[in-house]
Amino acid sequence: MPAAFPAASTRQWPGWSQAAQLSAAVALLDAAACPKEEGFPEALSPKEEGEEEEEEEEEDRRRSPRPVTFTLGNEVLGLSPETEFQSPDAEVYMHFMRSHCCYDAIPTSCKLVVFDTSLEIKKAFVALVANGVRAAPLWDSKTQSFVGMLTITDFINILHRYYRSPLVQIYEVEEHKIETWREVYLQGSFKPLVYISPSNSLFDAVYSLIKHKIHRLPVIEPISGNVLHILTHKRILKFLHIFGSTIPKPRFLKKTVQELCVGTFRNVAVVPESAPIYTALEIFVDRRVSALPVVNDAGQVVGLYSRFDVIHLAAQKTYNNLDISVREALRQRTVCLEGVLTCYPHETMEDIIDRIAKEQVHRLVLVDENQYPRGIISLSDILQALVLTPAGIDALNS
Repeated sequence: MPAAFPAASTRQWPGWSQAAQLSAAVALLDAAACPKEEGFPEALSPKEEGEEEEEEEEEDRRRSPRPVTFTLGNEVLGLSPETEFQSPDAEVYMHFMRSHCCYDAIPTSCKLVVFDTSLEIKKAFVALVANGVRAAPLWDSKTQSFVGMLTITDFINILHRYYRSPLVQIYEVEEHKIETWREVYLQGSFKPLVYISPSNSLFDAVYSLIKHKIHRLPVIEPISGNVLHILTHKRILKFLHIFGSTIPKPRFLKKTVQELCVGTFRNVAVVPESAPIYTALEIFVDRRVSALPVVNDAGQVVGLYSRFDVIHLAAQKTYNNLDISVREALRQRTVCLEGVLTCYPHETMEDIIDRIAKEQVHRLVLVDENQYPRGIISLSDILQALVLTPAGIDALNS
């Protein structure tokens, strides 16, 4: 087994003490500045700007669309896709994930940022950008425990809540502490932190991520209580993509995405390139989507505006002007973190997975021959199809 994914039996749990790990408001554990991981092909090596971490929220298929979105056809792009995942050979990835634990997927070198809840919000988000990560576990010194995660979703919710507020100016919110924001936003409805043990299977990790509609799953060592790693859909798919070559491929990989009906094909949320950024924030909040295909006046896909683009407003200190157009925001983007990659209904599932793994993106926009958007295929959709559907579990819609 390559060194990038050492077996649990060959390496001891990291022995960080709580005091050493959390002695400062921002505890940064940076092993060798997150070098390229051993055993990874060049195309799969982590990229800069936090590409190893992804801020994507699952599409909420049960919510009604905003006025700026529209229904892209009512056709069903598949007849009976369930049967494709019920054959015996379709269970190969399910068994593979059940036979490997979460510790197997932890890299030998990675970056972990931990925030104390007493840290100011502005400093926290600037630290996320500076360290190229998209989320951080939150440590409560009063209870001496991890109580949640700070993600880009929080930054979006803060901007959406206060940008046009007549009572609170956005600069006032900057001075708030993380614990203050959690008390105001959650209003007492604190939910327990969803986490997993390093000895649990990767199948359990996939189920937890999709079932709870989260995209950051802390791996916490049960004895010490230390956070070892933050598992993501992307990390798990990378693990599967590398070692999947050693196991037989199921026949459904040769089927097209149209035949398998993997992805979201109705009420696809898009944003016009002429719309202000604040409109994109509204869609992110209301539709709980991770990225928005940007369309021109003709309705053709010309770009992609993702949640991670929003966090760069903090780095550039431009979040006081959310009325600029999405077109202008994309033009000002200093680094093209994730371009708009597309796929077509006639392409096979295997080609889709290879492209996502090679390009290190989190979704593909399904388009027709005229570049009109017809759907979104996300990492959640793929892991649901590969791992959970063969087990008879539909965590996406539960």
